[in-house]
Amino acid sequence: MFSEDTDPARDLLARTAATDGLPVLRIGFIPLADCAPIIAAHVKGFAAAEGLALDLVRETSWANIRDRVALGHFDAAHMLGPMPIAGRLGLGHWKTPMLAPFVLNEGGNAVTVGIGLHEEMLATGETVDVFEPASTARAIATVVARRATEGRPPLTVATVYPFSAHNYEMRYWLAAAGLDPDRDIRLVVVPPPLMVDALTSGNIEVFSVGAPWPSLAVEAGVGRIVATKQAVWPHSPEKVLGVREHFAQRSPEKLAALIRALARAAAWCADPDHMTELAAILARAEIIGVEAEIILRGITSRLVTRLGQPATPIPHYMDFAFDGSNRPRIADGMWFASQMVRWGQVADPDAAYEAARRAFDPAYFDAALGADAPPAPAERPPQLFDGPVLDLADPGTYVAGFAIRRSARPDETF
Repeated sequence: MFSEDTDPARDLLARTAATDGLPVLRIGFIPLADCAPIIAAHVKGFAAAEGLALDLVRETSWANIRDRVALGHFDAAHMLGPMPIAGRLGLGHWKTPMLAPFVLNEGGNAVTVGIGLHEEMLATGETVDVFEPASTARAIATVVARRATEGRPPLTVATVYPFSAHNYEMRYWLAAAGLDPDRDIRLVVVPPPLMVDALTSGNIEVFSVGAPWPSLAVEAGVGRIVATKQAVWPHSPEKVLGVREHFAQRSPEKLAALIRALARAAAWCADPDHMTELAAILARAEIIGVEAEIILRGITSRLVTRLGQPATPIPHYMDFAFDGSNRPRIADGMWFASQMVRWGQVADPDAAYEAARRAFDPAYFDAALGADAPPAPAERPPQLFDGPVLDLADPGTYVAGFAIRRSARPDETF
């Protein structure tokens, strides 16, 4: 069922659904296409087949998701990949040990710029193309430098949350072109459903967010897509199932059943034969509330990057189940932690890396699926578009290798 969130004080850890007598798990989600496995687990009956009823609650911001999981209002939630690590460290909030026992999707984000900025980027002479992240970032850097020389205000860039792949990948991407994201531009946080309005109003000129919002900006004629998560960090996790460690320890059977339901749901979502139906489900007003055709662009990895142009196939732009991608990889958590260190969000690097190992431990995933689990892919060290590889045994050297980085800022509120 989809609930109107009228009673935030309810603790559903022990509540039982009146419907069919199944135990209820209350799960929060943000209106993004990558909530699809959670939605499909409910709508297509995969959760019921595992003996669960899902009470799904739409939220508007990641801060709300964080708070409501931490307080026990939600048993689980659609979460940004780094959020469980931040929760374990108490970054921007009180400390709440969290886990990411299931990866909902890889990819799915895109960088969208306003029309005026895009024209300025084209005028730099750099190649501006979704398949050329390095030159596209250089085009932005050239515009930023030119505006500074002319005494114009800095570029305002929006991401969805300080502890998000969007933030870390945006920073990484722009820093690779020589921009210091804390000094040369203005970084702000905007909830996903408000990104297009913020771009339209001129309050921001660049945003990174998940589907379908980049496509909606293009369709509205206010933005153009210039980069994708897949180009910046190929085959990397985006959203995860987030739970409190307390819930996992107290209700391991429920968590295992939920993981199994999500695994079946993710496989269903990944089947091209189901994507038209999936887009129609996600388009419902109580889920995303955007036209199915716009949603279909993201989930089929065929993006219209400029209004009036044909769709561009972008292989693996969004994957719900590819090569064992639903299984958490400690290496990916370590990369998120490395960026928390790089940008001064944590004062104790060792604590950050340990939090990543704990949050992305695949033990709950493996226990839930057992012999039915897909073969685990090799633990590949993270490598982004410009080459350096994170050495899992020595992440400090990786971070120290970046010329643009921040000292720890423990007193700053992120």
